[in-house]
Amino acid sequence: MSALPHETPARAYANPHRLETDEGPQTLAELRAALALISPAELVAFNAKLDAARFGAAQAAVITEARHLVALRTRTEVQAAIAASLAGETQTAPVSDLYAFLEGKGSAA
Repeated sequence: MSALPHETPARAYANPHRLETDEGPQTLAELRAALALISPAELVAFNAKLDAARFGAAQAAVITEARHLVALRTRTEVQAAIAASLAGETQTAPVSDLYAFLEGKGSAA
């Protein structure tokens, strides 16, 4: 979302491949406003999923999915990373390298 003159502009995201908890919409009202800007249909779908979800993990999953959607549709650095990946312009590493790295750290977390 773009900031109005009286609003603080959104800060740059730390990592285009990860959405931190303090990044993006922070309340349901902010999330709904962001979804409405993307597409009214996205907002309707979000509200239906949220209404159908049970309290707890199910609701958290619906909210997380919607926050990721907002990030994918509004963050230029995310769109650039996806485009570069689809165009084959990013360096990739074999999965075996990832496992070797994680095993060297002592945990996968």
